[in-house]
Amino acid sequence: MTGWDLILDFFRSLFSFDQAHPLLFTQFYFWAFFALVFAVFSLFHSKVLLRNGYLFACSLFFYYKTSGVFLALLLFVIVYNFFAAKGLYRLKKEGWRKALLVLSVVVDLGVLAYFKYAYFLTDFINNLFGLSIEVHDVLGEFLNMCIGADVFRVDAIVLPVGISFFTFQAVSYVVDVKRQKIAPVQNFLDFGFYLSFFPQLVAGPIVRAVEFVEQLHKPYNLSRRWFGIAIFWIMNGLLKKLILADYLAVNFADRVFENPLMYSGFENLSALFCYSLQVYADFSGYTDIATGVAMLMGFYLPKNFNSPYKAENTQQFWRRWHMTLSRWLRDYLYIPLGGNRNASAGTFIIIAAVAVFGSFLSGSWWVAFGVAVLAAGIGLWAWRRPADRKLINTNINSMNTMLLGGLWHGASWNFMIWGGLNGIGMIIYKIWTKRPMWAKMVIIGSTTLLCGVLSLTLHYPVWNLFFVWTLIILAGTAVKWILRRFAPQDDKCHSERSEESWLSHAWDIFQTFVFITFTRLFFRSGSNLDPALANEEAWNTAKNMVNQIGGHWDLSLVPTMAWEHRAVLLLFVLGMIIHWLPERFKRRYRIVFARLPLPVMALVVAAIIFFFYQFITADLQSFIYFQF
Repeated sequence: MTGWDLILDFFRSLFSFDQAHPLLFTQFYFWAFFALVFAVFSLFHSKVLLRNGYLFACSLFFYYKTSGVFLALLLFVIVYNFFAAKGLYRLKKEGWRKALLVLSVVVDLGVLAYFKYAYFLTDFINNLFGLSIEVHDVLGEFLNMCIGADVFRVDAIVLPVGISFFTFQAVSYVVDVKRQKIAPVQNFLDFGFYLSFFPQLVAGPIVRAVEFVEQLHKPYNLSRRWFGIAIFWIMNGLLKKLILADYLAVNFADRVFENPLMYSGFENLSALFCYSLQVYADFSGYTDIATGVAMLMGFYLPKNFNSPYKAENTQQFWRRWHMTLSRWLRDYLYIPLGGNRNASAGTFIIIAAVAVFGSFLSGSWWVAFGVAVLAAGIGLWAWRRPADRKLINTNINSMNTMLLGGLWHGASWNFMIWGGLNGIGMIIYKIWTKRPMWAKMVIIGSTTLLCGVLSLTLHYPVWNLFFVWTLIILAGTAVKWILRRFAPQDDKCHSERSEESWLSHAWDIFQTFVFITFTRLFFRSGSNLDPALANEEAWNTAKNMVNQIGGHWDLSLVPTMAWEHRAVLLLFVLGMIIHWLPERFKRRYRIVFARLPLPVMALVVAAIIFFFYQFITADLQSFIYFQF
């Protein structure tokens, strides 16, 4: 092969899409790509229009290398929403503005639904009407027709990477233009750059126009300190991804979830907790890297995580976890449904849809009947107790939001359970905090007794889990009651009350973390599966893990199994300790790193990269949220 042939092969591979090797933050090829992008960017960063157009082109190339032909889909979303927003701004009659907004949202969410829920909707229609429709990729067929060859598959629909994130950004943009929170972006290159900015394109955070558009025309400014902070975020994200997330996944969590019956209850429980840390390290690691890369180019992304495992309740957790999605759901779903004011028509439509979808996913219309009975009971309660109506409406809207948030992750029964459990957790917390301590003791004591009786009589592992968990909650509630009951009340007792506050704070964090971790059982079971098989496989995985965790434990073998998995368990403990460190301490060492002299910083970065290399697996793991 001649030198010319080698050069041609190099450029062919450079400009071709390889599905097996997409551009990932953890690959050398991405950093080579970014180094080249940044080098050219530095030549004209002060020329705003040229800079934005250049970064728009780089972002399109990045998405092509990540998703191939789906670049056409991204371009369609950009072009359509650019002109839709302009139309919304120019129209004067409110009726036409509302009609155009509805059309825009339907088009955006319709594109998302086609790729994400085609299998679910096809199965639903087939079962409902006794048909035998097969999933068919219309986009692939259209492209084959355009090029006159059968290049693209038409027998399966592949989910484009990042479609949920750039679709949600597009929806928020047109809605905010309609609400007159922002004027439409006038330059197409600027808007295309906003919607496709490559650091956050494929896994968030979800960046709203009101947070980003104003940055498009600001002069480039990167101080020495902010340069150091950007490098810190990149290193911090790589540490989370390669050392915590990938190591825990490859060496333990993935193995157990693939075949839980091969592992003991202790190992299943350990894998579940390891996954809880893995998914946080994976997703927040991506966000940290994206934040650092964007910062080097003079752009600032919204904060997406705020130490979520420090949350003291489920509601607080969702204010700390994937914060941009939580705010999006609040502003564009929860509040339009009525929020904490009232129930809207959308509230009842969602209840009906959830009942129907739940029945289909479970294979039993008893689910719809159960939802109908529950809804009727709640409606009767609201009618008889007008004073409670606002609280009822708030909780219904919260539950609907969490259920739809679960279905956003995927159309499987497990994701619906996961969303529903989080919704129940939020509702119970709101009700629980208003109860006096004696009532809490009575309620949790009775529940523990009931679970204990069911565990002894029915012998189902799930009741064993409920019994142990309610027993733990009962013990914690009893300790709180004793501390409050017998603590002195005068000013000299400030230290005792402080100790109670500290213990209560730590206990609430522990309970919330355990609850969130157990909901992740259903989240993880529904992930990484073929959409056509996801529902059944996910349910079986979750059921098997519950049976193993709630089944008989041979406690004499636990120390031996813990020693066998000592590296994984030690890494888990270390990761949680770092996570729980005070924020002021983390801020301090972040600033110390940023202030290091450049030669020293370069040496530290080189040492960290060498350290990373020791943990890199043969097959780099994709980021978990790429599939959403």
